[in-house]
Amino acid sequence: MKREHITLSTFLDSPLCGSDKLRFGRVSVLIMLTIFPFILLTWEIGSGNSEYVGSETCKGCHEKIYASYTKSIHGKKEISGAPTHREGCESCHGPGAQHVEKGGGKGVDLLVFGRKTNARSKNAKCLACHDISKDMPFWDLSKHKTMDVSCVDCHSIHSAKVKKGMLTAEEPDLCFSCHKRIRAQTNKQSHHPVREGKVKCSDCHNAMGTSNSKGMIKADSVNDLCYKCHAEKRGPFAFEHPPVQENCLSCHEIHGSNHSRLLVRKVPLLCQSCHTVSGHKSTPYTNLHSFTGTATARKNMFFSRSCLNCHGNIHGSSRSPEFIR
Repeated sequence: MKREHITLSTFLDSPLCGSDKLRFGRVSVLIMLTIFPFILLTWEIGSGNSEYVGSETCKGCHEKIYASYTKSIHGKKEISGAPTHREGCESCHGPGAQHVEKGGGKGVDLLVFGRKTNARSKNAKCLACHDISKDMPFWDLSKHKTMDVSCVDCHSIHSAKVKKGMLTAEEPDLCFSCHKRIRAQTNKQSHHPVREGKVKCSDCHNAMGTSNSKGMIKADSVNDLCYKCHAEKRGPFAFEHPPVQENCLSCHEIHGSNHSRLLVRKVPLLCQSCHTVSGHKSTPYTNLHSFTGTATARKNMFFSRSCLNCHGNIHGSSRSPEFIR
């Protein structure tokens, strides 16, 4: 059987459509169903935009903040995806119509990035744009997120002291504002040159998180991190020192120590924490063996480099199984 293609006009002229009055009613309904989605879309767009007042309105009250915003990377029109290409100030703080109608005021119908606003709400607004940043893949695993640290605790859009990264302060002072124990360690006599400006916290750590969630270090392990600078300690050696291969922190305090070479204990006590077999390795050396002591032998076992006077290649040797110099 041959099928006929029925058009709208054919259907309306057919007896199936009924009388002229009924036909007119049905046509009206059909037209309304066709144009209603466009009317609804136009209404939604119009009502949505009415909630935004524009950055120029914000400038009227917050002139200094607006000036700093325009100088920041968020206010640069050359940056694709920057807030200035969207709702400007309201891209971060939310629609400002209600805020303006109520006469302003801090926190009135706006998201403010202050202490009273919880970290999750503040971070969610930042992550709406920065979630795809190359530094952010491990943010959910980071210690900072676990401890409810917010982005604005370290970064500032309006009053950044450091242009790169928009930080609120220079390293290491920014990190030390929370990590006071680490700050105390860097003041000890043996320390990495952090305060001298030769090493930065961010050289070893990523504040946004890494696969090593505990220390947020930029390596898969502590040893791999240390080897980036201390490559001569990596080996391989014909005779390996097991603690070296396991963890540098077995012997070293990474941020600072009152013992030489950032050691966790003074030698020979450090060495004797493992080497307890009979012989001079386990002999208790005291002030008797010091410079002013009355001992007549083995004074080199106590003062100066102690064990390291003889066993100098302590990280490994390709010559001596006892790591003799």
